[in-house]
Amino acid sequence: MELGETKTTLLINAAMSAVGFVVCMSIIPKFKDMFIKANLFGVDMSKTTKKKVPEALGVVCGAVFLMILFLFIPIPFYKHLAEISENNNDFPHDKYVEYLAALLSICCMLFLGFADDVLDLRWRHKLLLPTMASLPLLMVYFVNFNSTTIIVPQPLRFLLGFDLNLGILYSLFMGVMAVFCTNAINILAGVNGLEVGQSWVIGISVLIFNFIELSGEQRAAHVFSSYFMMPFVSVTTPLLYYNWYPSQVFVGDTFCYFAGMTFAVVAILGHFSKTMLLFFIPQILNFIYSVPQLLRVVPCPRHRLPKFNSSTDKLELSVVKFKYQELSILGKLYITIYKTFGFIKVWEKKGKDKQYMECNNFTLINLIIRFLGPLHERTLVSIIIVFQIFCSMVAFTIQYQLTLLFYDKLS
Repeated sequence: MELGETKTTLLINAAMSAVGFVVCMSIIPKFKDMFIKANLFGVDMSKTTKKKVPEALGVVCGAVFLMILFLFIPIPFYKHLAEISENNNDFPHDKYVEYLAALLSICCMLFLGFADDVLDLRWRHKLLLPTMASLPLLMVYFVNFNSTTIIVPQPLRFLLGFDLNLGILYSLFMGVMAVFCTNAINILAGVNGLEVGQSWVIGISVLIFNFIELSGEQRAAHVFSSYFMMPFVSVTTPLLYYNWYPSQVFVGDTFCYFAGMTFAVVAILGHFSKTMLLFFIPQILNFIYSVPQLLRVVPCPRHRLPKFNSSTDKLELSVVKFKYQELSILGKLYITIYKTFGFIKVWEKKGKDKQYMECNNFTLINLIIRFLGPLHERTLVSIIIVFQIFCSMVAFTIQYQLTLLFYDKLS
């Protein structure tokens, strides 16, 4: 596609995204009562009021996102459709299939996320569902590219050579990335605006990266990513407005899965999976910190959101209670390391002639409260969003500065 045609299609996509923004701003309030009547609601545990808040409104924005991209399908291919012949040899079937496979994976994840909100699925399902939804994406990548070779950083080239074929390990990495992106946003949650806020910052960061790279060698891949990122940011912005403190709607797991799969789609088919992981620095840190509870070597409660103190209107550390002696060796090791470095606050208590231990839950939210003390919910989420923005700046620094230390040119 020529540069002039690229600009035209991007402008059309931007215009359609703007319409999506207006539509979402208008219809989200209209769906609130409908969701409550369908028993899709929750109670904000960090508020003194017990008002019903509609749940899973992420499905509304996801549906608008899909409608935008469904209507956009003919635009990138209009020239080929106008000149289509009986043999159809000139039509870019590979790009067309990529586009449809991306939509299929996102559509499947949106449906499965909504099913999770309605049926309250178990954690093992949360790992299985993204894996199944990513299969069309991985199949298209395998058929169209079938490239599992990576460029080796300069310090390791004397051992591994200039490039290295990872084979099945590369495909496994992409599958794991799809699972990670969908669940990483989901486990960093619990305060108003956090799930949507972090996704909005990541979406803006990816879009800036795409625009910077439009003049590079991988222009087509970044144009493809922009087609998805502009509508995503446009429908996420109204949802952030209504989900910000005090939240009028809850986004549900539907939005987390939808956002995560959208990021995985553009990273895999846009060939910048390593850069995408740089934009997920807070989520990676939260995942690493949460590993003891995610692996169940330290007890993990159903909800790990911070505890609300109604007398101070602030959020405090939420805790988990267990018997230290009953922990595995690995669990005791984690507790000792985290306690030594001050990553957790520990209380030892005695009840009914038995010794118990309490410590805060292992989430980035609780870690911030651990170091800064009790915080108002709006202040807490603002700190995390600012940290997300800072990490995006770090990601751009790594991508465009530190990369030169390890590669001959930017990659």
